[in-house]
Amino acid sequence: MSAPIAGTGVIHGRFQPLHLGHLEYLLAGAERCHTLIVGITNPDPWSTADEATDPERGLPESNPCTFYERYLMVEGALTEAGIARERLRIVPFPHSFPERLAHYAPADARYLVTVYDDWGDAKLDRFHALGLRTEVMWRRTEQDKPISGGRVRRSIAAGEPWEHLVPPAVAKVVKECGIDERIRG
Repeated sequence: MSAPIAGTGVIHGRFQPLHLGHLEYLLAGAERCHTLIVGITNPDPWSTADEATDPERGLPESNPCTFYERYLMVEGALTEAGIARERLRIVPFPHSFPERLAHYAPADARYLVTVYDDWGDAKLDRFHALGLRTEVMWRRTEQDKPISGGRVRRSIAAGEPWEHLVPPAVAKVVKECGIDERIRG
């Protein structure tokens, strides 16, 4: 891993649950900054709203993990991958209510995003409307997305193998917190 650029970067996701595609994204963000703030979107049902460009993201079945469980996933996956805890800040990130974001992450940070679809462009537009400094780390098609949280949840629900889709630290959290049973139930 190359030396991080000085400064603070903000990256965000639902991480329902965190999978290997998320880890690629998080590690790419960590390479670009000294301090990485990881915002967990849809931190609770009251901070979640319908999104026209991604209608399934707000559904209860698309959000089976609590903020705390996802905090454990993010921290575990990143430290397992070699990112020092002192470089990390993990915060709620109510992306559905952009006017609230300044209460959770610094406006002078660099907001790191990836774009796969209209939802990615919508998030980028929100950040620009707030006057935030952004960097698109990559722009890919939906077909280039190797893994999705939906795929992981469907595999768990069907009783199919899923552990190979997530970092080992995440598999541990899913099992220890009973998230796999919750999804199957």
